[in-house]
Amino acid sequence: MQLQSYCEGRWMSGTGQGALLRDASTGEVIASATSEGLDFAAMLTHARTVGGTNLRRLTFHERAAILKALAKHLNEKKDELYRLSYATGATKSDSWIDIDGGIGTLFVYASKGMKELPDSHVYVDGAVEQLAKSGGFLGQHIYVSLEGAAIHINAFNFPVWGMLEKLAPAFLAGVPVIVKPASATAYLTELAFRRIIESGLLPEGAAQLICGGVGDLFEHLTCQDVIAFTGSASTARKLRMHPRVLEQAVRFTAETDSLNSCILAPDARAGTPEFDLFVREVVREMTVKAGQKCTAIRKAIVPAGQSAAVIEALRAALAKVVIGDPREETVRMGPVASLAQRREVLEQLARLEREAEVVYGGSGKISPAGADAERGAFLAPTLLHCRDIASARAVHEVEAFGPVSTVVPYEGLGQAIELARRGAGSLVGSVFCADESIAAQLVLGLAPFHGRILVVNRHCAKESTGHGSPLPHLVHGGPGRAGGGEEMGGIRGVLHYMQRTAVQGTPDVLTAVTGRWVSGSHELDPGVHPFRKPFGALRIGDTFRSGERDVTLEDIERFAALSGDHFYAHMDEAAARRNPIFGGRVAHGYFLISAAAGLFVDPPLGPVLANYGIDGLRFTQPVKPDDRIRVRLTCKEKSLRIGQGYGEVRWDAQITNQSGETVAQYDVLTMVSEHEMPDNPSK
Repeated sequence: MQLQSYCEGRWMSGTGQGALLRDASTGEVIASATSEGLDFAAMLTHARTVGGTNLRRLTFHERAAILKALAKHLNEKKDELYRLSYATGATKSDSWIDIDGGIGTLFVYASKGMKELPDSHVYVDGAVEQLAKSGGFLGQHIYVSLEGAAIHINAFNFPVWGMLEKLAPAFLAGVPVIVKPASATAYLTELAFRRIIESGLLPEGAAQLICGGVGDLFEHLTCQDVIAFTGSASTARKLRMHPRVLEQAVRFTAETDSLNSCILAPDARAGTPEFDLFVREVVREMTVKAGQKCTAIRKAIVPAGQSAAVIEALRAALAKVVIGDPREETVRMGPVASLAQRREVLEQLARLEREAEVVYGGSGKISPAGADAERGAFLAPTLLHCRDIASARAVHEVEAFGPVSTVVPYEGLGQAIELARRGAGSLVGSVFCADESIAAQLVLGLAPFHGRILVVNRHCAKESTGHGSPLPHLVHGGPGRAGGGEEMGGIRGVLHYMQRTAVQGTPDVLTAVTGRWVSGSHELDPGVHPFRKPFGALRIGDTFRSGERDVTLEDIERFAALSGDHFYAHMDEAAARRNPIFGGRVAHGYFLISAAAGLFVDPPLGPVLANYGIDGLRFTQPVKPDDRIRVRLTCKEKSLRIGQGYGEVRWDAQITNQSGETVAQYDVLTMVSEHEMPDNPSK
């Protein structure tokens, strides 16, 4: 079977036979892959003109809803993905990380898109900047979708997760994707992509697939396109230096080679839970996906006095690992992805052996369960011990991308940090430590050279997701050798595919651009109390202005009695006079918020369903007995909860005193029904 590419809305075969793709355990040919004959310029044009246009018509919430539906659809199709995944050398638990992990990433981005992004096309970044004394000239940063395509070049080790973890934030940002999987395992990516297209959920042009090389794709890139690459540092360097990428300043994010470290703290001695957890994690990272993870532990950095105990414990644990065809129930570690990959790992292992001693495994023959050792790409999990850390270089420079790790001894925390930092930029480091002060010292020493740091102790171990598990909530990337990029990271990952622009103008201009009311903009007369208007009838700028309320000494004392807040500034005139800020008794800030609600709330049953919070509360001026307050309440922002029957409405609330001075400013958050509420409750 020849794998097909999905171009311009249809499946297409390349010309010629292409590369043969084989089952990693049996050597059986599964498919061939070639992209020769494809029109890559046309693919980019289709993405920009059709896919981008269709995506930008949708709001963030509408895109998030599609991601959620897509995740549910793939969940129903994952059994066939699991069956085919065995051919990549993945065990069932390996496939869970790849397949369920990828689907889970879609779910997370769908949720974050609904909760953290507005139901609009513009993302507002930060607060309004006042650029003139009068408040009539303001600045605001916004993010808008780029109008190009996202080129996703993925690695062979995670054919499903690698595609979905890039697709989710790009899609949410409104940018169409062109997916290029690594050929060795492209058959699994192609199957997952087929199921995505068959779902009919994606707008036309939102996603295309290349099975094979990228041809002249890079020759047609513009400043509106984005490249997200996962693979070797040498390939990343080559692509980053492409003349078109440089000429057009094409955004390029990379996640590349990484010599990740796991540090056993000096307090985590043999017999402690942290010691046992460390051993378990190193073994897991050596054997999951046969060590073919960019986040795998390559250096186990341990106190010199604990080296023998650590090696003994690791040997014992590794001896229990059954290697073989992952279809066999007893197998815990399958082969690497291909015979070519095995040769590459063995070449790198030979370099490591020049300065480190093999203490378990090695390049010798093994007898894999249920498989032929010659036809399958099997390797033994291999542990090395580097005794001469002063002269060692390969341990900090060579990544054997397989089940290989090196025990590196240290003397003192400073040396442990230095040994980890010699990786020259890593995706992740982990620390196994019971003492929080030691953990803090290690974290702060590692942070400049690592994209993520995991600290594990006996208290969080059961809930810890592990050293090698990137999460969609957090950045996945690292400085230096690790590529310098940041994938995922929650909404940060979405913003990679958007343009940040500073907009300057009047409050009314900023309100029109952002869809969020800005103080100083025109206030609209709602005609009725705005709390009587259902979600769809509310307009940005609808404003209610209350009457006045006197604040009395009796109010202050009654609120103190009710709340239990007898702070001296509210209750003791003599003491309050000594306060340089107040100079006498003042009302409780929370009384002002409560009294303001009494001034603006419309009591009867209506479309407002609930108040669910207050944001940005600031008390800017004290209120004293016999002052008078009033409230201005303005509809600031609306966000519909698709399919829920209500939307979220943010109200700009301002409390002023009798002199017109602002005494408090905050946002009131409410849930407002899409429907009118009947006057007769029985209806």
